Order: sequence, then C-alpha cells, then structure tokens
Amino acid sequence: MINMNDIRVIAFDADDTLWDCQSHFEAVENHLYDLIAPYCETPAKELFQTESGNMADLGYGCKAFTISIVETALRVAGDHLSSQQLSDLLSHSKSLLHLPATPLPEVEETLQRLQAYPYRLVVFTKGELQDQENKLHRSGLAKYFSHVEITSNKTEVEFQQLCEHLGILPFQLLMVGNSLKSDIAPALTIGASAIHIPFHVTWQLEHSEDIEHERLEKITHFNEIITILNTHTA
Repeated sequence: MINMNDIRVIAFDADDTLWDCQSHFEAVENHLYDLIAPYCETPAKELFQTESGNMADLGYGCKAFTISIVETALRVAGDHLSSQQLSDLLSHSKSLLHLPATPLPEVEETLQRLQAYPYRLVVFTKGELQDQENKLHRSGLAKYFSHVEITSNKTEVEFQQLCEHLGILPFQLLMVGNSLKSDIAPALTIGASAIHIPFHVTWQLEHSEDIEHERLEKITHFNEIITILNTHTA
C-alpha cells in the first residue's frame, strides 16, 4: 500500500498519460505499412527492427521515429516507391511535431484539484527536449507543475537523478504513468511508489510483463488519483 504520508512529490509522465500521443504515431506507422506491405511479410517487424537498431544512437521522440520510418521504407521498398510517396510519408511523420497534445479526459480537472494538496507536482518524461516542451506548452498544463524534467531515457539511474534534483529520497516520490517498463518498474526498483494508468495503445518498445507490487496502485480513470490520495493518507 502506498503511504501518502511519506510522499512529497508526485511526478507525471507526459505522452499517453497527460495527452494522447501513441495513436498519432500509429497513424504514421499504418501509412508506412500500407506502402511496404507488398514487399515484405511483416511490415511491423521491419519497423521494429529499424527502431531497435537506431535506439542507441537516436533515442526516443518524433525525429528519431521519422528517421526510422523513412529508413524502413527505403530499405524494404525504396526501389518501388515514388518520390511523391516518400515525400507524403515524410510530411505525415513530421506532422507529429505538431500533434494537438489535448489533455486526456479528467487530466486537467484532477491537476486542478491536486493544487489543494501538499504535494509538489512535476513532469518527468523522456523524449526530445524541444518537442516535449512544445507539447507541454500546447497542452495548457504547464501551469500546474513546479518542475519539468525531460530525459533521453527513464531507468533507475534517471529516477535517482530526479530525486537528487528535487532534494527528496526515493520513498518520497510517487510516479504516475502509462508505461510499466519506463514509468513503473524503475520507480519501484529505487524504492518509490507508483500509479499505473494504462493507455489503449502501447508502443512495441514499451511492452512489458504485468507487475504486482505493494507500492503500486492500478487505475483506469485519471481522477482515481484523488481517491488514492484520500484513502492512503492517515
């Protein structure tokens, strides 16, 4: 059980926790699959292979994704695609830099209510700095957070660094996010608590086995965070 009396900071993931991101990426993926399907057996595996190979050099984010999309198209079907088809695919990929970042249901209302609680609210997300900053600005949610930390990855190391930057111990951190692999598992490993709120689609590289843990709560609606805070506070 999460002991809210210990918690000083509640950290929120951004993409697919505060706003919809992955469904926009999936639209681009489907565009790619339509183009290369006649030239390979498993289009999704071809993209996964490219993204996995690029991860160490490119990391996460729209720009890395765009490179992997175009690279996959060229590798699998380059000789068969017209310059117009490739141009359209590139334009569709680049449109992700301007996705709406509209807050998901109950997000803004819950963040407003959390202002009355004695917790510091922060954003802790991975991706490209400018892209993530722009999405946070477009979402209109920046005003609710006292600190924003954007990192190239989210492992135990980055979670420990977040605690150091905020001047807290790991057990004083509560992480809220949609990814078991990036948001939940590393937080629990360092001794923090976590709330998992799944999104209806998950990026292949974020797939993970389910987790059961005494410091983990699982919810389906964002406003259930308030119930957890009220229930687990003495």
